[in-house]
Amino acid sequence: MRVVRLGSAKAAASELGLSPSALSRRVQALEDFTGKRLFTRQHQAMKLTDEGQTFYNIVEPKLEELAQAVESQIDRGQVLRLHLGVPSLFGGQRLFPRLPELRKLHPRLHIDIDTSPNLEGRVGDTLDAAIILTKKPDPGLYSLRLDNNRVYAFTSKAIAEEIGHAPSIEKLAKQTFLIHHELPESFDAWKAALGFEKLEPAAIDHFDSGQLVLEAAAQGLGIAIMHDDHFSRAQDDRLARLFDIDVESPYSYWFVCRERDLEDRPVRIFHEWLMKAGL
Repeated sequence: MRVVRLGSAKAAASELGLSPSALSRRVQALEDFTGKRLFTRQHQAMKLTDEGQTFYNIVEPKLEELAQAVESQIDRGQVLRLHLGVPSLFGGQRLFPRLPELRKLHPRLHIDIDTSPNLEGRVGDTLDAAIILTKKPDPGLYSLRLDNNRVYAFTSKAIAEEIGHAPSIEKLAKQTFLIHHELPESFDAWKAALGFEKLEPAAIDHFDSGQLVLEAAAQGLGIAIMHDDHFSRAQDDRLARLFDIDVESPYSYWFVCRERDLEDRPVRIFHEWLMKAGL
């Protein structure tokens, strides 16, 4: 399972405390036992063959059932506790609506949610894992990219009607822009895509809450610069998008944890569910 998850014989061997040659012998023994070629090998990279994928799809759920059965005998009645850092907007829009699915699959898993600042810096200390919004996570952590985003500019319908769907740089210069503190370079990316590098708005208001940025825009307090996903999931009919232009965002949501914590059952359960759930 580690070879499949990590895609690397070297990384899997390191986690298991084996040499790459010892791991290779174990894989070979499994292939000899099944009579199937399970992996293709290229240098240290290992990928499942079609037969290997079929074998994995059949065996992996059984291994999960076995792990649950063993745990039910070892720590009967105990909950599995995950301390998870989550940006509040991601939690409200994407995580919480799907948590009932996770609870149904793993009723013993309970999650303590932390939306405080500096989530990445507290992974491995007060947090077991975190979902962060960043350009690139700390290379010392395991990371899983959850999405790719585009930058949208949107505001209240009243302001959109006043300045037009594609206002000039002169009209935009009279407006207030609303920027989330975790997306500072999104505004520059958006201006560059429109050829508005010289745009200097009347004011820029900064927020540490994505939900408050959405509400401020809906209330007509300015033009929000946020992700397309934030806009579409809000489903707020008070909002209107400006400009039909796709601007690649420098930022994405990432799941991060310490590499070794992936073998800690609460972290592993959440990580595997996250990959399958497609949040």
